Amino acid sequence: MRLLFRRPRIALAALLAALAAIGPAAAQDAAGFQNFLVTLRQQALARGVTPATVDQVFPTLMLDTQVIALDRRQPAGPANTPPPMFEPYRRSHVDAQRIAQGRQVYQSMRSRLATIEAQTGVPESMMVAIWGHETNYGAITGNFDLPNALATLAYEGRRRDLFTDEFIASLKMLDRGVPRARLRGSWAGATGNPQFLPSVYLRLARDGDGDGTIDIWTSEADTLASIANYFVSAGWRRGQGWGFAVSVPSSLDRAAIANRTVAPRCPRVFERHSMWKTMREWRALGLAPVSKPWPDDTVMATLLEPDGIGKPGYLLTGNYRVILDYNCSNFYALSVGLLADAVEQ
Repeated sequence: MRLLFRRPRIALAALLAALAAIGPAAAQDAAGFQNFLVTLRQQALARGVTPATVDQVFPTLMLDTQVIALDRRQPAGPANTPPPMFEPYRRSHVDAQRIAQGRQVYQSMRSRLATIEAQTGVPESMMVAIWGHETNYGAITGNFDLPNALATLAYEGRRRDLFTDEFIASLKMLDRGVPRARLRGSWAGATGNPQFLPSVYLRLARDGDGDGTIDIWTSEADTLASIANYFVSAGWRRGQGWGFAVSVPSSLDRAAIANRTVAPRCPRVFERHSMWKTMREWRALGLAPVSKPWPDDTVMATLLEPDGIGKPGYLLTGNYRVILDYNCSNFYALSVGLLADAVEQ
């Protein structure tokens, strides 16, 4: 059966008038976007999105130049650019307000959190810290229309396959009964309290309160259960911490412990980590915990000194890399871990 893209007649005149008003270059982009939707519609139907959802969504899609501008503003930076300092980031992301509100959430939901931790092994405070870091406990979740933003990013083409997949996943969310009004979030397609991409929602979001729906927008229980399930899927090890701050002797031979492997994902993040050593080996090299006791001698960890020699260092376990799976940034992962520690104090 041949699939045809049907533009609504009522919108055609308005579209042509808009194109004439915004200038030749923008008009060309907008017209190109409408042509691109023909292919996108075919892909959505071929991958199982219902015709009813396709017919509901596609007439509403318009090129969002703000989304394109925000995407192109993302820093790439040359490989030899020195990284910024972590301490200013830490102060703004592990701040008194976020800690205080996190402790309030932590105390008010202890029963629910304890149940989820017992089921998954993910610490209660870690779930709270992700929520606090992603959306300030639901205060800032984004107001972009997800299908429209994702269709725009797919058209732009810089990461076409990724955003085509996420656009189609957003349509499948509608097929599962998620109201269109819920599909709002960041310009890059993340939605809800945990800022899940649509494909992540379909794969990992969970019903935490047993009401038969998965609501990561207004349900605290569903939000926390979904975050924990993400961590389980990424390989969180029950009973192991994420890491801790250490004092590092100035005499440490950093060249001897340098990481000599290249990570296939986020290489610039992982190249800042040392090679793996046991806690026993790190202790023998003169490192000492700042505020936590040493874990078991056999636990493996890498060393990260985000602000260089003479500043606080961190020994990081495999669970730290689970946080990086959520957002591949050392500053993000360190701040989440430090916020989790502060929340449970």
